[in-house]
Amino acid sequence: MSESIDFFNSFKQLSAFCSREEYKGYDPYDSLNSKLFQAVPLLSKSRFAKLAWTQFFKRAPFNLRPLVGVPKEYNPKALGLFLTSYCNLYEIDSQSDYLDQINFFGDRILELQSKGWSGSCWGYNFDWQARAFFQPKYTPTVVATTFIACALLDAFAITKREEFFKAARSACDFVLKDLYRTYDDKGDFSFSYSPLDKSVVFNASLLGARLLSRVYSISGEKELFEEAKKAVNFACGYQQENGAWSYGTLPFHQWIDNFHTGYNLECLSDYAKFTGDQSFDGYLKKGFDYYIQTFFTAEGISKYYNNSTYPVDIHAPTQLLITLNKLGQFEEYKELATRVMGWTIENMQSPKGYFYYQINKHFTSRIPYMRWAQAWMFLSFTVLFKNDKRLYGGNSDGN
Repeated sequence: MSESIDFFNSFKQLSAFCSREEYKGYDPYDSLNSKLFQAVPLLSKSRFAKLAWTQFFKRAPFNLRPLVGVPKEYNPKALGLFLTSYCNLYEIDSQSDYLDQINFFGDRILELQSKGWSGSCWGYNFDWQARAFFQPKYTPTVVATTFIACALLDAFAITKREEFFKAARSACDFVLKDLYRTYDDKGDFSFSYSPLDKSVVFNASLLGARLLSRVYSISGEKELFEEAKKAVNFACGYQQENGAWSYGTLPFHQWIDNFHTGYNLECLSDYAKFTGDQSFDGYLKKGFDYYIQTFFTAEGISKYYNNSTYPVDIHAPTQLLITLNKLGQFEEYKELATRVMGWTIENMQSPKGYFYYQINKHFTSRIPYMRWAQAWMFLSFTVLFKNDKRLYGGNSDGN
């Protein structure tokens, strides 16, 4: 199947859609931006109502956001993903247009920093009610901040603009000073998801460690390495015997899923790359073996959970290419990567160019989410082209 797919043409259609939308859009979790919801105090102040409203819109097969006054907006993390994507494209083909895009996204990101914290940081452009905690609009999170800071480092490597590096280095101060720490009996710890919660989410803490280790590789600050290692050691202590990680430690965080496992693996790989510390390679190998053997079917479908295919979520296939690239495994698993990308294009790309959110057992959610779907697919395509430049420009013969 993948041999007949024109990956570059699919990418061009996606790129055209994102450009038409000016990289703004909806998000699975943005329904609390609804002007209708905000106008009813009994709803907007109720934790239960906020959670129910958020989950209803996240799970609805149709996009009701225009009807309730949810605007299309920039999402800072999406901008970070697009920034890294254009850095990848510039490495493949150093067009001035790509350099212009790098500077455009970098400038927008700097403008959207959350203020009042110890360092540069970013959150989402909407209030967010989860089961474990509530995050007001633009509350910084370690996930958004670290993806964005790493994107700024990608841009700094190309443009040499000092403000990009300074913001990324400053983001380390946010991670070290503003996030809550949960310690184990060895003195290792997990970073919290945000400054407003105390949850232990393994991928979030590892993302914090990844940023610290990457900046350490540039600045040589020993504290960054030492604190990163403690967070990595904590997370590895919770790896299961078969190589899996649950999402977190709370009772309702005990699921095991595809793309968060991929996050964990790429963070462990980057930590080793940027620090030279190979002491966690056994955890990385065991985790990768579990990941690659568990989450992908023979047809090229990316399973969401370890024990269930549905929902087929667009974020899962995108993460595969990123994980393979980070771990240096792309060539060995190239056939799987192109098979998964091919299935995703054939089954989840709209004739309008964008990618669907999820295929469920009984319906498909075709809502064009900018961060969750388009930005991740955009990045995944650029990773594919970096690893097989023959596919860049429409040549599919390399399969």
